[in-house]
Amino acid sequence: MAPPILPSPEPHFPQPKSSATVSPERATTMTISIMASPTNQQITLQDPSHKKNNKAASKPKKLLRRFRSAFNSILLINQPCRMPASALHGGGHHVQGGATVTGTLFGHRRARVILAIQENPRCLPTLLLELAIPTSKLLQEMGSGLVRIALERDKCSSASACKLMEEPVWTMYCNGKKSGYAARREPSEEDLQTMQMLCAVSMGAGVLPSEKSDQMSAEGELAYVRAYFERIIGSKDSETFYMMNPDANSGPELSIFFVRI
Repeated sequence: MAPPILPSPEPHFPQPKSSATVSPERATTMTISIMASPTNQQITLQDPSHKKNNKAASKPKKLLRRFRSAFNSILLINQPCRMPASALHGGGHHVQGGATVTGTLFGHRRARVILAIQENPRCLPTLLLELAIPTSKLLQEMGSGLVRIALERDKCSSASACKLMEEPVWTMYCNGKKSGYAARREPSEEDLQTMQMLCAVSMGAGVLPSEKSDQMSAEGELAYVRAYFERIIGSKDSETFYMMNPDANSGPELSIFFVRI
């Protein structure tokens, strides 16, 4: 008598744990965010030519310079503000013949705009100022065609050996109206990432991707304007940067005055 045939058990496939499950939509989102994030860029900006043969100062000198800058900033708060006449009266054309540098105005639209001066787009900034005006407001002023920014520093509150472009705090005027204070600072990691993204741009304007979506929603998108500037050195107490337009008959005109009075 043949043994009875038993039914074979149904095959059992183990179900993946929910904690290890990643949906295709989620995986795609993660990949896009990593590709679009500017933090993955390696900073390849070079030192300006005047720093290649003169390395950074020693640590004690750096600490002394930072202390002096902070002390000068405190002294400036109660100083009276006077608009330089060269920035108030002006029209006509400036005298050409200065050095050409790269200037970039950038920032989130609802945050303060930052001015960066570079020897060329592939160099680290030689000057970085946080201006007392929102980026959107400055872009609106530039849309009108003529913008004059005057940065004033009182000689009485300035260190005797401090160079003009090394002053820590300035009183700022935009088209004749006092706009608060502008402060010089060292570039942050976000500033360097922005400069790195723009290293191939010599002139132009636009919007850059932001690594922080919450920051973009709170402060607006990251906008920039880059152009060549002609640097005119009047004296040890005055310098001017004029935006150079490819077409002299159109486009915004921007002049930035630095003066100690």
